[in-house]
Amino acid sequence: MTMTNAQSITNGPSSGDLNPKSSSSLALAPPQKGLIAGAAIVSLVLFVYLLVTQPVAQPMLLIIGLLLGYTLFHARFGFTSAFRRFASVGNGQALRAHMLMLAVAVTLFAPILAFGISFFGGPVAGYVAPLGVSLVVGSFMFGIGMQLGGGCASGTLYAVGGGRSVMFITLIFFIIGATIGAYHLPFWTEEMPSMGSYSLATSTGLGYGGAWALSLVLFGLIAWASLVVEKKKNAPKMAPLPTETGWKRIFRGAWPLFAAAIVLAVLNAITLMTRGQPWGITSAFALWGSKVASGLGVDVASWGYWQGDNAAALQASIFADSTTVLNLGIILGAFIASAAGGLFKFTKITPGNFAASVIGGLLMGYGARLAFGCNIGAYFGGIASFSLHGYIWGVLALAGTFLALYLRPLFGLSVPKPTDTFC
Repeated sequence: MTMTNAQSITNGPSSGDLNPKSSSSLALAPPQKGLIAGAAIVSLVLFVYLLVTQPVAQPMLLIIGLLLGYTLFHARFGFTSAFRRFASVGNGQALRAHMLMLAVAVTLFAPILAFGISFFGGPVAGYVAPLGVSLVVGSFMFGIGMQLGGGCASGTLYAVGGGRSVMFITLIFFIIGATIGAYHLPFWTEEMPSMGSYSLATSTGLGYGGAWALSLVLFGLIAWASLVVEKKKNAPKMAPLPTETGWKRIFRGAWPLFAAAIVLAVLNAITLMTRGQPWGITSAFALWGSKVASGLGVDVASWGYWQGDNAAALQASIFADSTTVLNLGIILGAFIASAAGGLFKFTKITPGNFAASVIGGLLMGYGARLAFGCNIGAYFGGIASFSLHGYIWGVLALAGTFLALYLRPLFGLSVPKPTDTFC
């Protein structure tokens, strides 16, 4: 599979992971200064608007979102591709970066959650969700969907910011799936069996210190197991992407996965202290879709999902929704990062990847509502919050990935082989 430099980088989590060229043959393109200036103006206008119309946390979250999108794009930090590489040929490099990210996150989350540390003095709570049929079905569906849709929740946003055209299709149907999932959620949570929530910190008697130590052991074991699998399968290594040297690397070219892992963990902790909850993505998709449905005459307010604490969000401006602001920041941050590398370019949509994006988006949106989050809210945020549901999400999403490896060729999508070189 041959790709141009722009395609291999801009396509990010949905590029198929393959780059047959050596990094030395791929030169960085000149920065797209006009696009950078345009994105900077849009970001500034949005920041000022939020500063004038919303509580001070909202413009702060926009800045955090910009940094998240910038980091995700520069490192091509993926969850979809990490699971696919490991499931197909045993390459666990990105999976180990996940473990580092989670190790830093739990180290930061433990004192924040234990002592209620907040920038604005409000309550602070992690993502601890119930264990039940809803979680099992939803996370498995999400695992399949992200491999067909070409990206996870964060990957969809940063690929949209990078100009990958088919990801706009994934995003649209992600929103539709999340809206349908919100409508059906009371059935899955109230009619299907559930064991309730389980926290390694508060449900075991370990406390946050004990849960932190246990988490580090688990991450170490997972990293070690990935090395064993990698050695046994003689997995191909990830080839370095073209980048600048020295301080210029901050602005142009690829960042090391492990550096990005640390930055993402720190930004998630700052998000927790800013809005009282960890980083999340897909609740905003359900909100956007529900607002559109309401505008079309659907009685969305009567849905069980929009009762209680969620009712106010449906009536308020989307700019009052902290997850929406984070999402907009991610798209803008990824756009700036792609333009800085001279990489923003709309890509071709084929009938195969269009169909896969429709199905994948629907599965991810629906699955994320059932599983109480996506790769960010459930996997990253859940595990960082010491919730057992985050670990279950990861296992079942990986199981969905294995099944999706057999489905991808039906849509003309590639599956990594042991002879491939990864980017």
